[in-house]
Amino acid sequence: MVVLSSLTPSPYLPVANLAACFNKTSTTYKFYWFLALLHSVEQGKDQIRKQDLFAQMLAQAWYTIHYFKVSFGPQDLIQKAAQALCILESIPIDAPREQVISQLSGTTQGVSLGQLQHFDKNVPHWFLSPWFPKHKGENDGQQRNRIYSQSQSYSNQVLYALFPDRIEINPIWLPYLESNIRLLKDFCYWNLTQFLQAKNPQVPDLANKLIKTALRSSLTPQRRDFWDKVLQDLGPQPCIYTGKPMEKGNYAVEHFIPYRFVSHDLMWNLIPADPSFNSRKSDKLPRLNQYFEGFYRLQSTAVQHMLEVSPRNRFLQDYLTLFPQIDSISSERFRDQLSPLLSIAHNNGFEYLETA
Repeated sequence: MVVLSSLTPSPYLPVANLAACFNKTSTTYKFYWFLALLHSVEQGKDQIRKQDLFAQMLAQAWYTIHYFKVSFGPQDLIQKAAQALCILESIPIDAPREQVISQLSGTTQGVSLGQLQHFDKNVPHWFLSPWFPKHKGENDGQQRNRIYSQSQSYSNQVLYALFPDRIEINPIWLPYLESNIRLLKDFCYWNLTQFLQAKNPQVPDLANKLIKTALRSSLTPQRRDFWDKVLQDLGPQPCIYTGKPMEKGNYAVEHFIPYRFVSHDLMWNLIPADPSFNSRKSDKLPRLNQYFEGFYRLQSTAVQHMLEVSPRNRFLQDYLTLFPQIDSISSERFRDQLSPLLSIAHNNGFEYLETA
């Protein structure tokens, strides 16, 4: 994603109005509405049903909400609608984006339609407010009616015309949208990242959580080039969760803090674990008072050993994201780094691991 804080100018179009659409935003609606509109333009559409756009809004936010559990803030109903529709429509949290769009675009369930139609109350017309500023003495309802009426004749070179069930892209804007589609998406994501970062100041890798899918990279290199070497050289090590001995070929590499929160595979968060317990742990959070000592002992032992036998091992560099020097990984500093991450993850909806 390119960091883009301004739009490509045009001598024929009021591009400044388009840039102003994201001023004074209190929710994510406008960002996801514009991304949905751009998605439709990419598909060659210039007349688009509102239900299709609302479905695309939810689909664009689906992984960010369900999989990575990013907070959108208490005023934002996209998060609540996505959570409700996940249950109402029985859509998996890791469903492909096109499946989410297809299912929500075609739904006829009254309750589901109500969740989608909520966004018709404000989003389509307020997005056009830079083209139609409020008149003196005009209330919100009057401004809304004026935007609908004047947009239908493409007044003020407005981006699209509004109708009860659809929008129609203004033909004079189509060449600009089509030729700048990538930059427009980046502009939108950049603004969305700034908006959400303020609500999630310590959530790691937030920008990528807006565009990532649920697919993960293989941990084979971390296993083969790091933990296999440790267990082969030092012999079996106890699993921090079950106490069972783990040896080369008989362990799973797992994220101590769930991948769905940290969104990376850095070695300081990866440890070998009893395979049966690893599947049970899933994306639960470990309690530091119960598991930290074992975690730290395993990590410290591994780092010290690799510094002795393979000081140029590429995975040792991962620890520099937390520690100024690899050979000074203190217990206190490690705990201080993990504790706030676990607290934030829990506040964002991740559950703690409960053991019998």
